[in-house]
Amino acid sequence: MTLIDVTGLDHRSLNEKLREADGPVTLTGCCGQRFIAAGMSGPELTVEGIPGNALGAYLNGASITVDGNAQDAVGDTMNEGRIIVRGSIGDAAGYAMRGGQLFVRNNAGYRAGIHMKAYKDKVPLLIIGGTAGSFLGEYQAGGVIIILGLGRDKQRIVGNFPCTGMHGGKLFLRCTPEEVLFPSQVTASPASPDDLEELRQYLIPYCQVFDLDLEEILASPFTIAVPCSSNPYKQMYVSN
Repeated sequence: MTLIDVTGLDHRSLNEKLREADGPVTLTGCCGQRFIAAGMSGPELTVEGIPGNALGAYLNGASITVDGNAQDAVGDTMNEGRIIVRGSIGDAAGYAMRGGQLFVRNNAGYRAGIHMKAYKDKVPLLIIGGTAGSFLGEYQAGGVIIILGLGRDKQRIVGNFPCTGMHGGKLFLRCTPEEVLFPSQVTASPASPDDLEELRQYLIPYCQVFDLDLEEILASPFTIAVPCSSNPYKQMYVSN
């Protein structure tokens, strides 16, 4: 394993060192450097400290683990690979994800999963263990978003305006449909046995990563939200 002390390095110098590395890498002393591992397909990366915005942007297959919190736009437009954050993340996590997996143990800021879409045979997966802020899944066009609300105490599982402009994909929330105010272009209903079986497959790797009890989680009520076919989202702007 290669150990890199990134204290004082800017993101360009840091990424150059990553490109030169052969095998797994651990970054120490990380403090706000942006675009770490941007566009990379390797190596396996562990980050100690707090990475800056756009960690793993345009990721193409690498595995990244953050041992604490991360800032905004984690996994921005990622294509493949997996990002694991053992703390919380800022706003716009998984922005325009079109593949890969983003697993967060705790909470996410607002606009998580905005513009998420499936690309060819890739289905992006975003799982938040805690709660999410407002505009969750805004303009979601594909992929799967799961919010588990673990550890919340009377706290809403999601902020205002979830699924605004949603026109593809699925959203699973560990709550009842009555707990969330959904827009009219979304159909939200209690998860069926088939939905829960699908959910199980998504949660298996997440629970393995964070050592969680899958059966205990699935014993709770879940809501699934999908675009409403009878009242579809209409784009605000159209070409003349």
